[in-house]
Amino acid sequence: MRKRPVLILILILIFTVFAGFFVFPHPIFRYIDISSWLPWRLGLDLVGGTHLVYEIDMTDVIDVDRDSVASGIRDVIERRVNLFGASEPQVFIAKKGGAYRLDVELAGIQDIAQAIKIIGETPFLYFAEVENLPDAAATPTPEASATSTGPTFNPTDLTGRYIVGASLNFDQVTGKPQISLNFNGEGAAIFEQLTEKNVGKPIAVFLDNVLVTAPVVQEKISGGKAQITGQFTLDEAKLLVARFNAGALPAPITIVSQQTVGASLGSDSLKKTLTAGLAGTILIILFMIIYYRGLGIFSSAALIIYIILTTAVFKLFAITMTLAGIAGFILSIGMAVDANILIFARVKEEIKKGLPKVSALEEGFKRAWLSIRDSNISTIITSIILFYFTSGFIKGFALALLIGVIVSMFSAITVTRTMLRVFIKS
Repeated sequence: MRKRPVLILILILIFTVFAGFFVFPHPIFRYIDISSWLPWRLGLDLVGGTHLVYEIDMTDVIDVDRDSVASGIRDVIERRVNLFGASEPQVFIAKKGGAYRLDVELAGIQDIAQAIKIIGETPFLYFAEVENLPDAAATPTPEASATSTGPTFNPTDLTGRYIVGASLNFDQVTGKPQISLNFNGEGAAIFEQLTEKNVGKPIAVFLDNVLVTAPVVQEKISGGKAQITGQFTLDEAKLLVARFNAGALPAPITIVSQQTVGASLGSDSLKKTLTAGLAGTILIILFMIIYYRGLGIFSSAALIIYIILTTAVFKLFAITMTLAGIAGFILSIGMAVDANILIFARVKEEIKKGLPKVSALEEGFKRAWLSIRDSNISTIITSIILFYFTSGFIKGFALALLIGVIVSMFSAITVTRTMLRVFIKS
């Protein structure tokens, strides 16, 4: 019976050692700056960066679709900012009344102007019907659209929000590059109705309010596939394909605010927070050893294992840690000890009743588990609510607390219990 706990303890210790080397592959004393040896990706408040605010133009979007359009824009911008290495690409929608704004927080971005340029260049694509042509079969040109007497363009419901992918190919006759667009199911239906209505007429394609091309519809097109042709060079065609695949915006955006965030205050706060966390952990260990003596030693060992494993989880999943997230992690350290206190209190009660230590240990874990389970589940539910219904740094706090509580349950129940089973004597 004793061999199994010994084997489990050995596996836990081996796993913890590997986790420790994973978290800190180099000695900590080699680093001078406290933020340089932390194993986490640090957020905007700790490493600096920029905060951009964009206004979303919902003029041509009906009310019932505005929330989904805003969500689509957020997804597009998230993909764009991930392309240039932001360590904390926080992108979220702020809604006030009928106005929608997009907040973008880019941590660690050195070339802020380039970041703004890349986000701003994300294309807004839409299709328009063409009217007032001298000849119904005539094809308007970008030059003609610039004149006051040229054709008029009526935007349709078919926009970039319905595009799921684009590819580059070449005309088999002329060898000129052209772009193939694939629409989703809803976009395919709109495109089919649009082409059926405009057989023999041109349909204009605008990219950021610039006429790209206006091919003449030869027949109704089904299946959700379209070809964009024009006087493209190969480089221009490749650029358009890359933009479409990055995601065409379902509505235009305009930057209204830019704020550069320095890291000096964040670094100072980080040092103070980590110092407080270290001091608190040491005090917790001393309290557990003084009050619970032998049991406190096992609790302290389990607490150190918990800290290493939780830190490894943060690094493994590349979780970005803000100052609030680090505070959530430190809070979870105290909560990890709460479980041991409940267990030890129950064990001492069972020993006073006259049970042998081994029996008191098992009974103490059994009776304390219900309280530990209920309290941790309550914290997990609260963390999930905070994560999904808030934004910014509060989400970081909630995520760190959630992970910490889950790992602490393993630490208190499995690690502490296994060590006591191995070392406690009847």
